[in-house]
Amino acid sequence: MRTLNAAIIGCGAIHICHVDALRQTPNVVLRAVVDIDCDKGTALAALYGCDFYQDYQQMLCDEAIDVVHICTPHYLHKPMILAALAAGKQVFCEKPVAMNMSEVEEIKQAENRAIGRVGVCYQNRLNPTSLALRQLLDVGTLGRVLSISAQLTWCRTPSYYTNSAWRGRYATEGGSLLINQAIHTLDLLQWLGGGVSRLKGVVDCSLLDKTIDNEDTAMAAFEFTDGARGLFYACNNHTRDVPLQLEVHCEHGRWQLQDNSLWRITDSQRVLVTSDEASDGSNKSYWGMGHIQAVRQFYDAIRDGGHAPYIGINDAAQSLKLVETIYRSSQLRQWITLTQ
Repeated sequence: MRTLNAAIIGCGAIHICHVDALRQTPNVVLRAVVDIDCDKGTALAALYGCDFYQDYQQMLCDEAIDVVHICTPHYLHKPMILAALAAGKQVFCEKPVAMNMSEVEEIKQAENRAIGRVGVCYQNRLNPTSLALRQLLDVGTLGRVLSISAQLTWCRTPSYYTNSAWRGRYATEGGSLLINQAIHTLDLLQWLGGGVSRLKGVVDCSLLDKTIDNEDTAMAAFEFTDGARGLFYACNNHTRDVPLQLEVHCEHGRWQLQDNSLWRITDSQRVLVTSDEASDGSNKSYWGMGHIQAVRQFYDAIRDGGHAPYIGINDAAQSLKLVETIYRSSQLRQWITLTQ
């Protein structure tokens, strides 16, 4: 099995998850890191034992690099994906894959012409709790799903935005809470619920209204394609980052995801099904523990020509479509039907 060489563009907070995942993926080597901050990039390259580039276009000229990981601000995702595909690279991108659905279509067209493929990091799907819940819903252990509710309450202070000028700006982030923090929750909702047929949503900005252009709070009601109901609430104004709280109400009981553990609740019984692995300190627990699995899935797909399962552009488009539709619904103050 030949070794695949990887490069990471962007050395911000999330890049360490990719470094750790690459180190734990067999026959993969981190060959280069790229960052506009020369001092930081040089120091990290020395730490990781790899090359450093300040210009990602120069890195793309390195024929030895097979896979490019994109960990940059949202507005840079599309141009970097297109450039990497044009250079013949495989691409693994942090969420969101693009700023909007129009950009998604551009990426799809480029991928169709390219030899490489695009994978997207929706690692929360690969948490043990998420995988177990999806399997239990598929076999209908507790009967038909009646509703799914999800609540995400995190803390983002004004300094989180002022220290990174691209955050909290529609032109560079594409939104705020929904497209950044809550997009994983929206992805899980539509993935577990089998797709959304229509929704009505509201976004607002309260405590961060003097800091950001966009929303710090959002809520929505969904109708899933099978008729089940969905309820969603997210806010960045809590005083701590609480792991996702999600509940699936079925005909004969409930599945409850709380504090990274999945519970089966029927009548007076509450039974632990499974828990996510404890963090080793390299990841934040509320991010989920699935980065390693997401990266391994993508590299397995590269090696077998795309037959192994991985989260690609079409999967990533579903949650981005929900983000876009909630924004539009909030503006129009009405239900919107989603086209498939």
